[in-house]
Formats: sequence, C-alpha cells, structure tokens
Amino acid sequence: MTKDRRNHAWYGKLDKDGFIHRSWMKNQGFPDHAFDGRPVIGICNTWSELTPCNSGLRDLAEGVKRGVWEAGGFPVEFPVMSLGETQMKPTAMLFRNLLAMDVEESIRAYGIDGVVLLGGCDKTTPGQLMGAASVDLPSIVVSSGPMLNGKWQGNDIGSGTDVWKFSEAVRAGDMTLKDFMAAESGMSRSKGVCMTMGTASTMASLVEAMGLSLPTNAALPAVDSRRMALAHLTGNRIVEMVDENLKPSDIITRASLENAILANAAVGGSTNAVVHLLAIAGRVGIDLKLEDFDLGGDVPLLVNCMPSGKYLMEDFCYAGGMPVILKELSGHLRKAKTVLGGDISAYADGAECWNRDVIYSIDGPLKPSAGIKVLKGNLAPRGAIVKPSAASEHLLEHEGEAYVFENIEELKATIDNDDLPVTKDSILVLKGCGPKGYPGMAEVGNMPIPSKLVKEGIKDMVRISDARMSGTAFGTVILHVTPEANDGGTLALVKTGDRIKFSASQGKLELLVSEEELAERRDAWQPEPPHYTRGYAKMYVDHVLQADQGADLDFLVGKDTRPVTRESH
Repeated sequence: MTKDRRNHAWYGKLDKDGFIHRSWMKNQGFPDHAFDGRPVIGICNTWSELTPCNSGLRDLAEGVKRGVWEAGGFPVEFPVMSLGETQMKPTAMLFRNLLAMDVEESIRAYGIDGVVLLGGCDKTTPGQLMGAASVDLPSIVVSSGPMLNGKWQGNDIGSGTDVWKFSEAVRAGDMTLKDFMAAESGMSRSKGVCMTMGTASTMASLVEAMGLSLPTNAALPAVDSRRMALAHLTGNRIVEMVDENLKPSDIITRASLENAILANAAVGGSTNAVVHLLAIAGRVGIDLKLEDFDLGGDVPLLVNCMPSGKYLMEDFCYAGGMPVILKELSGHLRKAKTVLGGDISAYADGAECWNRDVIYSIDGPLKPSAGIKVLKGNLAPRGAIVKPSAASEHLLEHEGEAYVFENIEELKATIDNDDLPVTKDSILVLKGCGPKGYPGMAEVGNMPIPSKLVKEGIKDMVRISDARMSGTAFGTVILHVTPEANDGGTLALVKTGDRIKFSASQGKLELLVSEEELAERRDAWQPEPPHYTRGYAKMYVDHVLQADQGADLDFLVGKDTRPVTRESH
C-alpha cells in the first residue's frame, strides 16, 4: 500500500474504518488488488436523460475507465447534478453554482486521488471546473462533443441560431408553421451539444485552449469514434497526472485565462464565457477583471461558424479544430502549462487546416476584430458587454430613445402589440433579468424584435438588459449590465423615452439623463419583492455576486484544500 496517496486514508488502513471503506466497495465485485495503493480516479459524470447534450457520457465514462485500468489506476464513477440548458426553468444558470458545490463536496468527501470531469452542456463544464478548482486535486476534462450538423430541406441548420431565425420568419409570415415543425425534427440528429459555436462548444474550445483537456477535445463530434478514443487516452493521462501531482492550480493561471480570452475572440465564442471565466478565476484566487476581456479586441475572427459565420462544429472539426486555431494564435498566446505537463504551444504541433473557408488565417481573417467588447458608463458603472461579431455593424454606434420592459412578463405580453410605440431606431430595455432578478440571469437578453417592425423587414435593434443570451444567438445585444436592476443599478431607473447612447468603439454606454433627475428616481425606487423565500433559490439570491464577478456565490469564492480527517463511524 502506497501511504502517500490520498486514497490511503480511506482504503489503506488496517482497522475498522479501512474495513468499512473496502468491504462495502467489494460488494460491486472489486478484487483485493484494486485497493493495493494504485491511484483511485473519480469519474465525475453529468449524464442525464434530461440533459440531452450529455446523453452520450455513459459511453464515454466506459472509455475513461478502460484507460484508467490500462494505466494502473482504479476508476470509480460518480454522478453529480446535471444541468439541462434546454430543459430547466427558470434557467440552468441558477443551478451552476449548485453543481459546483456538488462537484466540490463529492471530490472532497470521497477517497479519490484525481478526477475526470465529464460534461458538455453549457453550465456543466464551468460548474465542474469551479468545483474541481476549489479542491485542487489533479483534474482533466472530457467534453461530450457537438451533435452532427442539423439537416432540413437539403441544407445544414444549426442549434439555436436557426431556431431564432426560423421563429422570426414565422412571426414575419415568411415561413409556415408546417415548415417550422419539420425543421424541428431535423435540428438535433445525434447525441451531443449544440453544433453551433454556442456556450457548450465555446467552453469546450476554451478548455482546450487553457490546456485542461487533451488536444482535439473541443470539436470531435459526440458520435465520432475518435471521441471514445480520446476518453480512453484521458483515462491514461489522469493516472500520470496523479503521479506528477499536476493540479488545476498549476494549469489555471492568469496566462491560461488570457489564452482563453484570446481563443474566445478567434472562434467567435459565446458571451457566457465571460461570467464563467470570471467565476473559475475566483476559485483559484486570480483577480481576473471584466476589463481583461478587452484583450480579445485585437484578435480577429478566424472561425466561420454560426452564429458569427455559416458553418457548424462538425465542419470545424474536419477543418482541423482547435489545434489550428492555437497554431494561428501562436504569436499571441502566453506560455502556460497544460494537462500534458508542457506548454500550450505543443497543442498546435502538426496542426494543418483542411478548409480555409471554415478556419481563416490570422493574416486573412473572416473579420478583423471579434472579441467581447466591454462597455462602461453611467448606465453600466461596473460594466456591460456586447459581441461585435454577432452584431449589425451599423448599430455598433447608436443613439436612440429607450422603450422599457420592467420584467420578462411585460415583454412577452406586449412585444407583439401592433400599437407598441417603437421604431427601428428605438432601444429596447429589459429589467429584472440579472442574477438576483430572474433569478439566475437567464438567456433572454436577445429580445424578439417587435412584430410591427418584423413585418417591416427589421431584423436587428439595439437591446439592453442585465440578462445573458444564448451563445447561439445573435444581434446588437448589450448584456450583463452591472449592477443589475434588482441590485439598484442605474438600469432600474431607466424610463421609456429616455435617450441612450452606445458606442462599441469607445466602450461607452450612457443614459442621457441628468444626475439630479437620476438621484430623484433613485430616492423613489423600490426593489421588487423576492421571487423565492426558501431553499436553494433563496440562498442563491441572498449570496450571488454580480455578473462582473462571475455570478458565483460569495462564500464559494476561493478554495479549501484541507484534508478531511474525521471518519464517518
């Protein structure tokens, strides 16, 4: 028995406690030699039939187990909460921090030496990384992988992105309901996450760019046999990582987080990456700021993938995937350690691009600038963000009158009114959708265009809220306004008819109302009564941080690597 391994405190003791830990595990048929001191590897699985994105993870877990056994480890699979982005109400983001708690406490409480994180759907990957980072045992990610391309009427269609387009086409009378329902059946043709560059594929791409997974993890389709082989190799590697004591704190550094910001710009990644990277940074004690995301401003868009382009993740994979992106970014990337032990530059070794219409070169990009743009001003004193690559260029400098929806119910009840007093130059403002307000900061920031304008052929407007939007969505949408309305931010004070000025180039978001008038409004403002008075949701509202701090819970920031010394019997 190797006494310096963590699992020795569970399985190596020749006393009553060791008897209990080993004996009950043996009821599953594990032989004596499984407890001979070899590394015990936890396989943290977010599989669920209510999370279709992660429905292939049962199979991948078997691949990981094969690799762990082959490398001389002892694999043990355990479940944690699964967050089905497309299935959960009011929003999966409400539960990201609960998943992080589940992951953290499961890793801490069980006698494992390292962990493989199996996730995929939007909030599962960041939630798992947040939890694992707080315990700081050797950890590595295997993503579930994207679905195959959607197909309808002979064309490729993309998760989310084409849903928004088709829905607007039905509202405009340009698409029949029959066609809309037919497209639904061709959209999701296999297991896996959205095959657009939505949040799930964005986070998988950033995980690879940070060196937290093996190369090629981001883009291999969920049903591609190479993903199972990758799972097997990941099982091999985590055993080696335990022997090397290579931990998240060695890999998640300021340099690797900056690499993620740069990669997010290059792939046209999701705005949701902002709150997730901020939260992960908080767990390892790195003072990442919202302003740091301006680092991506000089990085051009290289990936021609929806919603910022026309292709899908399957095409991105066949064109060469993230290794090609890392090769193109070689002049920008910081030196950073990876799960392989060496520098991230090694992930680009041998990378070749097989389709330059899918992955552009750094010298001849798809768009010259694509990073998340941070906005500041009296409307967003602590910041807001916009994604220029998914916006309409003519709206990135705009001034107009606000039309305000006080909450999501008011928007849904009135957005299709023929007499809604808006024009194409109006700025739609939505309140009450931030971390505290919704609660959970739902993906409702990409408000629908009012029906009366849709019928006139208007496809985009400036929209402002304290909400998020799906990584698959598009439009000139200003998000994550901080402080949020329900936390007393200036957003709460905006009235219909107020003029707002927005400049992406200058990073400005200003409410053109005098400070005296705002002070009067602030004195009269009353917060909404809480939506929840018990359970996790109440705890969340009481303790959630604002978007510029990653929307983590205040008492979860940081880590606790102390050993568990008290026994259960």
